Amino acid sequence: MNTERVFGYALLLPLLLQVSTCLDILNQNNNIKDGDLLVSSGKTFALGFFSPGNSSLRYVGIWYYQVSEKTVVWVANRERPISGTSGALSIDSDGNLVLHEKNGSFPVWSAKDSSALSNYSTTARLMDSGNLVLVQDFSKRVIWQSFDYPTDTLLPFMKLGLDLKTGLNRFLTSWKSPEDPAPGNYSYRIDPTGYAQLFLYKDGDPYWRSGSWTGDRWSGIPEMTRHFIFNVSFVNNPDEVSVMYVIINASIISRMVVNELGLVQRFTWHARQQRWIGFWSDPMDQCDYYGKCGPNSNCNPYNEGRFECTCLPGFVPKSPGDWDLRDGSAGCVTRPRASSCQGGEGFVKVALVKVPDTSKAHANMSFSLNDCEKECLGNCSCTAYASAQEGLGSFGCLMWHGDLVDTRTFADSGQDLYVRVDAIELARYRSKTSSLSERARIAIISVSVLTALLLTSSFSYCLVIKKRNDRRSQNLLMSEMTNSTYFEGSPSVKDCDDEPRGNRDVPLFDLSTIASATNNFSFLNKLGQGGFGSVYKGVMDNGTEIAVKRLSQHSGQGVEEFKNEVRLIAKLQHRNLVRILGCCVEEDEKMVIYEYLPNKSLDAFLFDKAKRSLLDWRKRFEIASGVARGLLYLHQDSRLRIIH
Repeated sequence: MNTERVFGYALLLPLLLQVSTCLDILNQNNNIKDGDLLVSSGKTFALGFFSPGNSSLRYVGIWYYQVSEKTVVWVANRERPISGTSGALSIDSDGNLVLHEKNGSFPVWSAKDSSALSNYSTTARLMDSGNLVLVQDFSKRVIWQSFDYPTDTLLPFMKLGLDLKTGLNRFLTSWKSPEDPAPGNYSYRIDPTGYAQLFLYKDGDPYWRSGSWTGDRWSGIPEMTRHFIFNVSFVNNPDEVSVMYVIINASIISRMVVNELGLVQRFTWHARQQRWIGFWSDPMDQCDYYGKCGPNSNCNPYNEGRFECTCLPGFVPKSPGDWDLRDGSAGCVTRPRASSCQGGEGFVKVALVKVPDTSKAHANMSFSLNDCEKECLGNCSCTAYASAQEGLGSFGCLMWHGDLVDTRTFADSGQDLYVRVDAIELARYRSKTSSLSERARIAIISVSVLTALLLTSSFSYCLVIKKRNDRRSQNLLMSEMTNSTYFEGSPSVKDCDDEPRGNRDVPLFDLSTIASATNNFSFLNKLGQGGFGSVYKGVMDNGTEIAVKRLSQHSGQGVEEFKNEVRLIAKLQHRNLVRILGCCVEEDEKMVIYEYLPNKSLDAFLFDKAKRSLLDWRKRFEIASGVARGLLYLHQDSRLRIIH
C-alpha cells in the first residue's frame, strides 16, 4: 500500500472516531462531545446533541435511535441552549453529570442528587426504556434518572405523579415551539387533592381534565376503554399518587406528548409507513375545555345544532340573557325553592358523563352505591354522588358538596351522576319520564305484544335447535378432554434429574371453582391480557396459586385452537417450562389453568433498582442455564419441535 495513503488514513482516523463515536456508558474516563452518541444496549434510544427545527442552537436530548423520523423525547438543557458545537457532557470529580460549554467554569446544566455519597465514582447509562440513569458505582444505587424529570413526553414505564415521601413531582411541560424546547404554556400533571385526577393546565389554569380514575381508565378519556396496546397502573396511597403505562407488546413503539398547541396526544410508530399514527388526542371538541358551560351545568356536544350547554337537574341559568346568546360561561344556580332538606328530596340520574371536577369531592372506597345515596341524602350540603370505581362490580363513593364543575356528556362510555333535587323537581322529572299519553302507551304496548308473539314463535324453534347443538358440541368437547386417548402420543419426557413424567391427562375444573379462586375474575386479580383474552391470578382451596387464561368470547380463537393449545402444552411437560394444571370448559367459558409464577417476568428484576440486587451472579447463571435447558428441550429433545 502507498505509504502516503497510509499516513493520510492515520491522520483521518481520529476525525472519523470523533464524529461516529457511540458509547454505551459514560464515566469519568470519557465524555460525549457534539457529534458523539450514547446508545442504549438494544439500540432503542440514543443521547446526543441536536438542533430542533430550523434552530442553530444545540441541546442535549434523547431520541429514538431506529425511528427514521427524528423524535426527541427528553431534553437536558431545555432552558440553556449552547451556541456552536463546543459542548461536552461528562461526569465531574464529584460524580455529577454535567454539561459544559467551551471551557466555562460553571456547567450549563447538571444532574445531581442530594443523597449521593461524595468521593465515589458514578456511571451514566442510557437504558432501552429511554431512561438515562446515574448509578453510584460503589452501591450500584441509582442516584438520579431522567424519568424523574420528564419534559414533554411520557414513555412506557415512566411514572407521572407525586412521590409524597420525597416531594418529587413528575409532570410534562410542552415546548415553547418546534424550534424551542424551553418550557411552554401547557403542563400535564396529577392533582392529588380530593379524588386524584389528571389536568392539562394553560399558564397555571385548568385547561382540560382527564376526569377521575374509574378502575381501568380516566373517566374523561373514553378511548382508553378500547385500548389494545398498553396496560395502565394507577397508584393512590399515602406514599405515592402516580400513573404508569406499560406496553403489552414490546415491539410496539408508543409515546404520549403534550405539544405547544395545548394537545395531549398518544402516538404509535407505523414501521411500514414510516410515520407516527395518532391514537387519541384531547381536547378535541368544545365540551372538552374545562368549565366550558360554567358551574352546575352539563356540556353535550351531540345536541345537533342546539346550544351545547344545559343546566343540571334542579338548576337554572344564572344569566338567561347570556344563555340565549349561547354564552354559558356564567353557569347555573339552584332553582328557587321554598325550603331545602325538608324531606321528600331525591336524585336524578344524568347518564354517560364525565363526572364533575373531583378536586373537592369526598371519596369513601368502602361504600357501595346504595350507601353513597343514603350518605349524601343525609347531608344537606351534598349536591351529587357517583360511583368511584366502575367496570367489574362498581364500588366506592364520590360525593360533591357545592358547585358541580366541568361535567360533559359522552356518546357511549361515560359514568352515571346522581344530582340532588327537591321534592318538586323530583316529581317534575318523574312526570317527564312518564309523560306519554295513554293512547300512545296502549299503541306501544299493542305493537310490542304482537312483535313479541311473532318473535317468540319464530325463534323458539331456532333456540331449541341451537341449545341442542350447543349441548352436543359441549358434551363432545368435554368427552374429548376427559378421554385418555385425547393426549395419546404424548412423549414420555425425562426431566433434568432423569425422572420420567410420563403421559398424563389434563384435569377438568368446575367453573364455580375457578370463579371462587379468582374472586369472580376480579380486576384486582388481573395479571394481563392479549388477543386471546385475559389472565387472572387465583388461589385454590388448598392454597395452590394458579394463573387462569380465560378465552374471550370476542377472541379469534375457537374450539379447535383451544383444544390444540391444551394438547400442545400437555405434551410439553418439562421442569423449565410453565406447567399446565388443567382446564375448564363450561357454558360459554373456555379456560386453561397454569401454575402461577410468583416472580413474574425476569425483566421485573433486571430493570428494578431494588430487586436487581437479589440476583447475584450465581442466581443469574442458574436462570440462564434453566432457560437454555428449556430451549434445548423445545428445539431438540421434544417430539414436538417448537420454533420461536
